[in-house]
Amino acid sequence: MYRLLIVDDEEDIRRGLSEFFPWEEIGFKVAGAAEDGKQALEIIRKGQIDIVFCDIRMPVMSGVDLARSLFESGIRIPVVFLSAYRDFVYARQAMEYGVRGYILKPTSYVEITAVFKRIKREMDLEPSAPKRGETGPKIDAAIDAINGYMEREYARASLKEAARIVHMSSQYVSRLFKERTGKNFTAHLVEIRMRKAAQLLRDVDYLTYEVSELVGYSNPKNFTRTFKRYFGVPPRQYRHQSG
Repeated sequence: MYRLLIVDDEEDIRRGLSEFFPWEEIGFKVAGAAEDGKQALEIIRKGQIDIVFCDIRMPVMSGVDLARSLFESGIRIPVVFLSAYRDFVYARQAMEYGVRGYILKPTSYVEITAVFKRIKREMDLEPSAPKRGETGPKIDAAIDAINGYMEREYARASLKEAARIVHMSSQYVSRLFKERTGKNFTAHLVEIRMRKAAQLLRDVDYLTYEVSELVGYSNPKNFTRTFKRYFGVPPRQYRHQSG
C-alpha cells in the first residue's frame, strides 16, 4: 500500500476523500490529512508519505506552492491536483513541478480511480525501488555511493544524477536518503558546499566570488545569503575571523 496524504481546506471534502473513498481497493492507504500546503509540507518532511492528493487553491500555501517547494527541495513524490476551476494556467504550472494528475471538482469515482491506478502502475515500475525500511548491503552501498558522489561533485551534484549512479529513481533516492540519514538530499548538499566553502575561504588566494563558483553557486548573492544563514556571518567576515 502506498501512503496517501489528502490536502484540502474544505473539511467536508477532506473528510469525504479520507474516510469514504475506497482507496485500499486501488493500492493506497490514507496516512494523513492537511488543511493547507504548509501543514502538508510539515507532514511530508517527516518521510511517511508516498503520494499527495491536493487542492490547488488554499490559504496559507497553495497547491502549486506546495508542489514547487517539494520540487525545489528534491522531494520527488507524486502530486495529484484537485480543483474546482478549469484554470489551465494552474495546470501548466503544475506540470512544471512534476505533478502527475489534475482532477476537477466535483470529483467522480471513475476519474479518481483511473488517475490513481495509472500512477500506481508508474510507481510500481520505478526501477530498483527499495521498500520502506529496507536494509542490507545493497541499500548501504547505495547510500555510500550517493554520499561519495556528493563529496566529490558537490559543485554540480544533483538528485537526478545521484539516482542515475545507483540505478534508482529520483523519487526513491530522495525518500531512501531521508530515511537512512535523517537529512533531506538538498539540505545535505548545502551542508557539504558550505563546509567546502569555509575551507576555501581560509585560503586568501581565492576571492569570495571564486569560492562561490567553486562550490556551485553562479550567483554570489545567493552564495552569501546561504553562507550567512549557515554560519551566522557573511563570507568576508568569516574569512577575517578565521585569518
